Amino acid sequence: MSVVARPGAAAIAAKGWARAHKWLVLRRLSQFGFLGLFLLGPVAGIWLVKGNLSSSLTLELLPLTDPYVLLQTLAAGHLPETAALIGGLIVLGVYALIGGRMYCAWVCPVNVVTDAAHWLRERLGVPKGWQPKRRTRLWLLAMTLVVSAMTGAVAWELVNPVSMLHRGLIYGMGFAWTVAAAVFLFDLFVSRRGWCSHLCPVGAFYGLVGSASLLRVSAQDRAACDDCMDCFDVCPEPHVITPALKGAVEGRGPVILSPDCTNCGRCIDVCALDIYRFATRFDRSRQGGAASGLAPEKEAA
Repeated sequence: MSVVARPGAAAIAAKGWARAHKWLVLRRLSQFGFLGLFLLGPVAGIWLVKGNLSSSLTLELLPLTDPYVLLQTLAAGHLPETAALIGGLIVLGVYALIGGRMYCAWVCPVNVVTDAAHWLRERLGVPKGWQPKRRTRLWLLAMTLVVSAMTGAVAWELVNPVSMLHRGLIYGMGFAWTVAAAVFLFDLFVSRRGWCSHLCPVGAFYGLVGSASLLRVSAQDRAACDDCMDCFDVCPEPHVITPALKGAVEGRGPVILSPDCTNCGRCIDVCALDIYRFATRFDRSRQGGAASGLAPEKEAA
């Protein structure tokens, strides 16, 4: 019986392991780097950053506030302090520029949990399972604001796995272990990439923030595509690839413009032909047509 190669095997053979995992490694360094900055204070007494991902103060000077938390605070009828408003606007501006869902791939600690669940799911051959509609996370986003307005509390932060896991890592896990395990088991046995791609309102919020962002992934050399489908296999939001990869038939440019894209760079990593690269949303270079036999998308939106 023939053995099916793992996605990215051709890229490893063509580019070497390091280049075929470049953006994945950088993402992990970024995620653990952010955690390390927050842990330096409680663990080593070096307070470069105080607080957590919801609200922090860097070098006693730079306030940063999660704009989603800020939005819930305003919905609850509370007027944030000036520093919190400034911090929220700073973070909002950054993610509006570089792509809102970069938060999901490059900062969020829960992404490490869900990626681990997906890795194990693929190796165990667990079926795709229940797949909620992608717009479910938008409904949950709206619901958190309504509940915040009705209760006067920042509703989602009471149950947010991102905040709970981050606070747990800093101040002691406790119940956060249960939350992390629940998300892991949900993605492993219930729904393939279910949490981040279908349910998380934080991801939905940052997707809306970055819908017109400058930084994008571009299928700059899409005419060379050999239909290996590795990019679809590794992409956490595979429906975003098709318009850029085969859109030349419809006159579309090579840039992935969907706000669902997390700018994780995995499509760049696993492509042995180096079809993808990071670019701007205005990239129109080398727009050559899509390969004639491109297979249909493996997963429906």
